[in-house]
Amino acid sequence: MTTARHYDDPCGIARALDAAGDRWALLIVRELIFGPQRFSQLRAGLPGVSPNVLAQRLRELAAAGIVRSALLDPPAAVAVYELTERGLALEPVLLELARWGSQQPVTTTNGLSVSALMFALRTVADPAGAGDVSYALRVAGQWFTLEVAGGSVMIRRGRTGQPAATLAADPATLRSVAFGREPVSAAEQDGRLAITGDRAAAERFPRLFAVPATPGR
Repeated sequence: MTTARHYDDPCGIARALDAAGDRWALLIVRELIFGPQRFSQLRAGLPGVSPNVLAQRLRELAAAGIVRSALLDPPAAVAVYELTERGLALEPVLLELARWGSQQPVTTTNGLSVSALMFALRTVADPAGAGDVSYALRVAGQWFTLEVAGGSVMIRRGRTGQPAATLAADPATLRSVAFGREPVSAAEQDGRLAITGDRAAAERFPRLFAVPATPGR
């Protein structure tokens, strides 16, 4: 069994890294930010991690009070992992880390996982002047609700309420549209994006994101 590493340093940064600083740990937190996931879903979102390492990191995060195992409500009754209140408190830390990291050049051709894409949208969300609106997003078969209310953006797993528009696409297409690399109409004409509901609201969707002109996007 791997022995957890500690910095033996009373600094708050060192103590935070003692709890969640090992490789893959914060990416596991990223994958769970929007709701519980099964082990297989975590593996799909983190294809570079081996099953043994993922299981070890989950045990360590559970011991640190950041992650816990749970059962979904019937009829599913499936074992999942979810963030504790302490784990959810890492979201603003990860948002700032993501903003800092987005200034670095991209050095991989791999795409974003669905959770990583949702987190990227959350990172660059800037709904100033957008008004209150709700979207349903279906990405690679997974449902999310993106809601703008009171000048802030919330993203959560699943469909809730009555969205103004529904956008269904693969992660690469939604990323391209949201980050202004191509217009909504072009992705729709190619059959890579499906829209239902208010078309005007769908056309306004990319305006919710202030994407900096850097190599990190």
